[in-house]
Amino acid sequence: MATMAMPSREDFAALLDQSLGNSRSFEGRVVKGRVTAIENDLVVIDVGLKSEGRVPLREFTGPGGAVEVAVGDEVDVYVDRVENALGEAVLSRDRARREAAWDRLERQFAAGERVEGTIFGRVKGGFTVDLGGVVAFLPGSQVDIRPVRDVGPLMGIPQPFQILKMDRKRGNIVVSRRAILEESRAEARSGLIQSLTEGQIIDGVVKNITDYGAFVDLGGIDGLLHVTDMSYKRIQHPSEVIAIGDTVRVQIIRINRETQRISLGMKQLESDPWEGAAAKYPVGAKMRGRVTNITEYGAFVELEPGIEGLVHVSEMSWTKKNVHPGKIVSTSQEVDVMVLEVDAEKRRISLGIKQATRNPWEKFAEDHPVGTLVEGEVKNATEFGLFIGLDGDVDGMVHMSDIAWGMTGEAALSLYRKGDRVTARVLEVDVDRERISLGIKQAAEGGAKELRKNEIVTVTVREVKDGGLEVQVGEDGPTGFIKRSDLSRDRDEQRPERYQVGQKLDAMVIGFERGRRPTFSVKAMQIAEEKQQVAQYGSSDSGASLGDILGAALNRARENG
Repeated sequence: MATMAMPSREDFAALLDQSLGNSRSFEGRVVKGRVTAIENDLVVIDVGLKSEGRVPLREFTGPGGAVEVAVGDEVDVYVDRVENALGEAVLSRDRARREAAWDRLERQFAAGERVEGTIFGRVKGGFTVDLGGVVAFLPGSQVDIRPVRDVGPLMGIPQPFQILKMDRKRGNIVVSRRAILEESRAEARSGLIQSLTEGQIIDGVVKNITDYGAFVDLGGIDGLLHVTDMSYKRIQHPSEVIAIGDTVRVQIIRINRETQRISLGMKQLESDPWEGAAAKYPVGAKMRGRVTNITEYGAFVELEPGIEGLVHVSEMSWTKKNVHPGKIVSTSQEVDVMVLEVDAEKRRISLGIKQATRNPWEKFAEDHPVGTLVEGEVKNATEFGLFIGLDGDVDGMVHMSDIAWGMTGEAALSLYRKGDRVTARVLEVDVDRERISLGIKQAAEGGAKELRKNEIVTVTVREVKDGGLEVQVGEDGPTGFIKRSDLSRDRDEQRPERYQVGQKLDAMVIGFERGRRPTFSVKAMQIAEEKQQVAQYGSSDSGASLGDILGAALNRARENG
């Protein structure tokens, strides 16, 4: 009789696998089983394996603790192992519920569907939510659209949630209640915005105030009431007009149905003060207003509530130039202004403060005609002259050539310092260019005021220049200039180098520069003398030269002598 060989380890493993057959395919799956018995705290379940499995009774209890299973019921369980050390199947009712819930939730997440859950606990940063067997995390920021102080009333109540993200391997699900509320609100907003029209007048409640305006609840949808649309008058901050919780009547200005943005206005319900502004504020009219705002380029002046004009910095003062407007006027100050320009379409009015007062240069010219003596203080000394402060807050300038007789301008400038009181004569007033020319030396006795045009005087050469001669009348008289072309009728004699400093010559006064500085001409004197000789000794129409005429006159004089 033959003997059978002892099976090897590999043969035993093969026999074990054959014995278990397809039962291993049950592991890690949810299968259906039948309750065969309830023993103490365990539920015995047959899932078609070689042995039954036992599941704790607590896994079959409901929220109130009531048992929800009976012998003969068909239930879903999760097969953890086909057989344990005791030869029993290891089953789990809770794991089955979780796996089924994960399957359902993954399908809903993929489809973008809402899921139902119940908030049942609080954890760091948020709350826990039961999604029918799976616990999800609800961040605190996703509870509501606005921060919620007390979540108590929301706990234990089944309600919809939106899954934001989920990871089955890690068992992690994040949900949001806020997304549901926002979606519902968006649907309500969409319906409400369709019922609104531009130009419609509606009541709303102020919900929030910012620096640039306020948000008004129109019954489920917010509109922006910009600060510029609250009133026609200037408003520094919306809180000057409204407060949170106020009920306000507004007009719908614009509706953007794509972005669901609504622009509102309150001033549109008031009468427009700019209607007829051109008639109320004609150019040239003098008004009184209040300074409402000051900028680097000027100041805004309110003429009436809702109407403001701009006083440009150049129109603020006749005499204060390149000064910040804040140093001329202050906020809330009452000022007199003149209307310079009105553009009703652009809602702009140009005003002038200085035009509301008399032009100080016009007044000075009227009160101080040329030749008048004035007194003032040296306000500034420059390389070309002195600036003198005069009545009416205006300045006059003394050119260095008009400071003193008988000395150069540079030397004359050294005679005066800032703060010195001086007496000067008005030489010229140019109102348009806002300039007043003065002369200190002309204020002295024996000065240029004694010279007359066409007068022939003896002058002394003080300086020889390429363009002519600098000369002076007498020892302490006025200084003037003889141009090269005025040195002689004969072009060959029109050479300044023919003269020396200190040399004396006769010349005619032909005019005054800068009001009173004399100009002389030897040429003009020669022409005048020739005309006088012709008039005395006969006409030169015969073609005789001046020399012939003078020679004949001398011969006649000898014969008569």
